[in-house]
Amino acid sequence: MVDPNLTPTAPPVAAVRPARASALPWLLFIVAFAGAIWLAWRAFGPQDIGDPLATSIASFEKQNRLTVFSAQLAPVVSSDDSRMFGLVQSKQVAVIPARVDSTLDLSAVGKDRLAWNAQTKVLVVNLPQIGVGKPNLDEARAQYLREGVWITREAQDKLTRDNTRLAERLAVEQAGNPVLLGLARGAAREAIKQNLGIPLQVAGYGDVKVMVKFDGEPNPM
Repeated sequence: MVDPNLTPTAPPVAAVRPARASALPWLLFIVAFAGAIWLAWRAFGPQDIGDPLATSIASFEKQNRLTVFSAQLAPVVSSDDSRMFGLVQSKQVAVIPARVDSTLDLSAVGKDRLAWNAQTKVLVVNLPQIGVGKPNLDEARAQYLREGVWITREAQDKLTRDNTRLAERLAVEQAGNPVLLGLARGAAREAIKQNLGIPLQVAGYGDVKVMVKFDGEPNPM
């Protein structure tokens, strides 16, 4: 249970950046998969290029979660401590840098989430909602401001634990705000379009258009 005296303070959202580290593995995966499709197409010929939905699902096989976005945040939190029947009061304000990853659960994407229009060559993909992961707090770079005439070691440890807990909660709330979720969805759309569009074109389906939507959004077709 969170101490009612603990009061998280939400500062302006810090600078954010896409998860560049996740881009290279996906590009390598796309190239490798496209190469396999091209070899199969060369072997069997364009007269039998197979099921486009099966080709698309193959892109997600053996995948788990894709990190589509990382937010760099700096939650500002504060907590109070009272001892000796209120005679000794102390307070700690903390600024703790945090990274929160937004991920997409690819294991939930099956044929039931794909719709293929052979006439228009449009593939619609319905994705599950973006998930917000557990914050990674960088307490080595945290900044603390303490107030109190006498702060015991026990009081200081408690203030730090309380602020860590509050910083984790606040970081999740900040990462889930509409602006950052919108950026995460945009990054996910681009990743899925590339992951599915390139293999389908290499497999012989021509100029394929991949349209991505999330649960709860209207069908784009």
